[in-house]
Amino acid sequence: MNTLHVPLCALALLVALPLAAKEPKTAKPPQLTAEQQAMMQAWENAGKPGEQHKQLAAMVGNWTTKQTMWMDPKTPPMVQSGSATNTLVLGGRHVRMDYHGQWMGQPFDGLGYTGYDNVTGKYYSSWMDSGSTGLFVSHGDYNPATHSYTFTGEMADPASGGAKIPVRQVVRIVDNDHHVFDMYETRGGKEAQTMKIEYTRAK
Repeated sequence: MNTLHVPLCALALLVALPLAAKEPKTAKPPQLTAEQQAMMQAWENAGKPGEQHKQLAAMVGNWTTKQTMWMDPKTPPMVQSGSATNTLVLGGRHVRMDYHGQWMGQPFDGLGYTGYDNVTGKYYSSWMDSGSTGLFVSHGDYNPATHSYTFTGEMADPASGGAKIPVRQVVRIVDNDHHVFDMYETRGGKEAQTMKIEYTRAK
């Protein structure tokens, strides 16, 4: 027998052992209980876009706007023009609006999101703009008979020391190229319209 044979085999074995020890083992997927599986399915359903999200996507695009505002129902409204760009975000789960216009003769920018919550079964709308440091959030439903979304929420009124003002917003889909936003505020127990924005799809 070659006297170098045994030492060489031993050396090869010593080298191979550490390599074998470092070889990663295939991890088996954890066995989930029925309760855990149901929980995972619920979360999956909560994040899956559906028909309501496809319906909201009809408002995606570039729009020209005509904004009418009533500071007092007894006085003539202010009428101004602007523009809006609606885009789908987060895989079609929400519609983002970037609005540009004017307020009291000054540039005015707004950012809003509209979506449908699979968990609550409600539509939601959020809004923030360059005229405020607050965030307005409202929730509502869709009426297929009138092709309109109705949202309700409360606005903190700066002129009243932050008093909560009930707000109702209605978005009516006229057709694929037109929709109208109407906003109403309740003060002293009486509801009055304070804003109308008419959206026309830009060509």
